[in-house]
Amino acid sequence: MSGRLFLCTSNRHKASEIGAVLGDDVVIVLPADLGVSAEVRETGGSFEENALIKARWGAATSGLPALGDDSGLCVDALDGAPGVRSARFALDHGRGRGDQDNNALLLERLHGVPDERRGAHFTCSLALCLPGGAERVFRGEVHGRIGRAPRGEHGFGYDPLFLLPDGRTMSELPADEKNRISHRGRALAAARDALREAARA
Repeated sequence: MSGRLFLCTSNRHKASEIGAVLGDDVVIVLPADLGVSAEVRETGGSFEENALIKARWGAATSGLPALGDDSGLCVDALDGAPGVRSARFALDHGRGRGDQDNNALLLERLHGVPDERRGAHFTCSLALCLPGGAERVFRGEVHGRIGRAPRGEHGFGYDPLFLLPDGRTMSELPADEKNRISHRGRALAAARDALREAARA
């Protein structure tokens, strides 16, 4: 018997990745399915805090177990930026708000930085909140470095610039491999059993 899990995002890329990992055991419910907006103010100073803000809102809004996700890119040479501001990196600096704008600004900020100082990691925090108030947080990371030009046809966000140790970008991975090794995939692997159990309850 499948259960339902409220996912606190309007990002269908994330919904697709999460749904692929959880499989048919869990039906993903998005804010649009309930006629509500997913615009929740992310006022936390960490990925974990923002994930909890979303999940608490989701559980209260939907009456379902709710999953909040906050993730982003932390670049060593930029002292961990863009970090929790990853999705709004370019917008915060007076640029556009899309992936291309964010990637262009990142390359600009890293102009002249040698390969050995372009280390970076993706981080994902997943918060599971139940309508009764119970909460759990799961975390995943993947390490690599920032390339000098985007490559690959898959993925989204900073994936085309994020080089894995084997030389491929995250955007060059088949979806099943990305879902297995990505920061979100690793956090979901840690959370999978708890999410399925919560959805069935």
